[in-house]
Amino acid sequence: MGHRLTQISTRTGDDGTTGLGDGTRVPKDHLRIAAMGDVDELNSQLGVLLAEPLPADVRELLVVVQHELFNLGGELCIPGYTLLKDDAVLRLDEALAHHNATLPRLQEFILPAGTRSAAIAHVARTIARRAERAVVTLTVQEPQGVNATPRQYLNRLSDLLFVLARVLNRANLDGLGGDDVYWKSERLSRAEP
Repeated sequence: MGHRLTQISTRTGDDGTTGLGDGTRVPKDHLRIAAMGDVDELNSQLGVLLAEPLPADVRELLVVVQHELFNLGGELCIPGYTLLKDDAVLRLDEALAHHNATLPRLQEFILPAGTRSAAIAHVARTIARRAERAVVTLTVQEPQGVNATPRQYLNRLSDLLFVLARVLNRANLDGLGGDDVYWKSERLSRAEP
């Protein structure tokens, strides 16, 4: 797959272009580069989350996700190439079902808040949604150059990060949470006696 980096500063991007894994050069504001950047930012945010105290099963899952996101980025950097496998989406579906089964039903919308780890998971969730939008936009522009799996993976991952934020609030490993932080709806507050 493509070229491995042997040095970090090549100065080849000084002209406003960057190289893809197949050797072609595109402008740094190309839709493909934007999608790759959003995936990289998401992976970096998960690195921040992994620096927090986490339940062991959540930590193990997020480490696997980081590797899969690296595969997803690699796939995006070579138009038409397949690197992220369908079983990665299935793994997220299974994790969603497992973790969601431990949670009480939502009573109202929740705020992206609570413990520090839950708040970081919510930030990662919003980055996953942005990355998904970037991949969708790229797919419209280059329908033959993007597989369906990256889009499906990012969609599932954002859902999983929402669920994990709820799990992390309940785990309360920093002693600052313990439950979802519910939105105080104006409509609901007017309906209460």
